[in-house]
Amino acid sequence: MTTPRSLLHLHFQNPVPYLTAASLQESLVTRFLRSKPPSTLTAPPPHILTAEFNPVYTCGRREIGTVSAKQQEFLKASGRADFVEALRGGQTTFHGPGQLVAYPIIDLKAHRLTPRDYVCVLEKSLIATCARYGIKAMTTEHTGVWTTPDDKIAAVGVHMRRNITSHGVGLNVGTDLWWFDRIVACGLEGKRTTSFEREGVVGNGVREVGEVFVEEVAKRLGVEEVTRRDASEYMSEGKVEGMV
Repeated sequence: MTTPRSLLHLHFQNPVPYLTAASLQESLVTRFLRSKPPSTLTAPPPHILTAEFNPVYTCGRREIGTVSAKQQEFLKASGRADFVEALRGGQTTFHGPGQLVAYPIIDLKAHRLTPRDYVCVLEKSLIATCARYGIKAMTTEHTGVWTTPDDKIAAVGVHMRRNITSHGVGLNVGTDLWWFDRIVACGLEGKRTTSFEREGVVGNGVREVGEVFVEEVAKRLGVEEVTRRDASEYMSEGKVEGMV
């Protein structure tokens, strides 16, 4: 199998509901799955979907059905946030304005990656992205990327179906960290959440940081060319089956 030479980066220009991005992601995953053998359809190039979400708390697949109605109402903060059950790994976390959410949809076999290799690609790409803004980041025994053993700047939670990836990372750029104070983020007691702004790096937009992150991922996937498209326009053009 030949490694794809190009990657399509789809970015939502403005904050969107979680379910809008999730719908596009699922349609892309379906397209990838339909191209798997014995299908004769041409496999799509790797995609990365980036966005800022309207305030939303999501729980991972192991917590589906376990978050009580009372806790969900608390998380919704009198209608200021949504609550959604997701298929990704990990536990409850927050997404909102000022945070880069990136969902790579790729076929691991096309890039000769194991699931563990893939998570390492995401972690190293996050660390390299932080480094390009002067932030020293690292991995620890816990998932995600950290600026100290107690300060987490990026969460990682992925899902895989027949080696097709979905979900991905949340990198805090200018996120209002108050939202994280209301939960035990990712189930880790005694840990804090940080951001570019808290680390003293201000004035960088999510779109710009997203482009840097996608470049770093493409580099590690061995992809030579990145094509960027507006995700809303892509959806309106019906580029993916089932999108209107």
